[in-house]
Amino acid sequence: MSTTRILLADDHRMVREGLYSLIEQQIGMEVVAEAQDGREAVRLARRFRPNLVIMDVTMPGLNGIEATRQILSESPGVKVIALSMHSHSWFVVRMLDAGASGYVLKEYAFEELVSGIRTVIAGQTYLSPGIAGVMHEGNLFHLSVTNRSVYSVLTHRQRKVLQLIAEGKSTKEIASILRISVKTVETYRQQIMKRLDTRSVAKVTKCAIREGLVSLEADAS
Repeated sequence: MSTTRILLADDHRMVREGLYSLIEQQIGMEVVAEAQDGREAVRLARRFRPNLVIMDVTMPGLNGIEATRQILSESPGVKVIALSMHSHSWFVVRMLDAGASGYVLKEYAFEELVSGIRTVIAGQTYLSPGIAGVMHEGNLFHLSVTNRSVYSVLTHRQRKVLQLIAEGKSTKEIASILRISVKTVETYRQQIMKRLDTRSVAKVTKCAIREGLVSLEADAS
């Protein structure tokens, strides 16, 4: 039996350590790398070529939704299981829309994750019972991102800038993180404001929180 190579992506070290210990006890599973944010997850996925990524949904710098999109655009064969404290259908739909094959609630991770991994590797979709119990699974897969979502209004690059703005990063910090000029960041900022029809940073931040690009709290991931 071939070994399933797994990448863990979560901004909480204790969560990663717990999941690492759980996975390493399983026959046929191996953790090949750990990432503490979405950007690092994309880089490590490119380097280690895992079969499966356990992806926290809300992480600083680059959230799990965007990271999933990037990883699967480069390596379509990789499987992604979302790991989140959020059971609301909004987050589930966005992760599945990004290409995830599974969604496990953090509160049940130690009971469900191994089963979820085996299900997804077998080519099926896995959803925590806590999610399936509050919505009809058949309808879930037919939901799509609405026209009012930032995922249809903003480009991939604009969403990155929006997330960093919402996280309180300055223009210079954003320029440094994305390796672009301050002028380019300002251009993106203007484009975002125009497309979201607002000139208020506070409203833009609220939009980013509502759309799941950032969390209400630092530990809400």
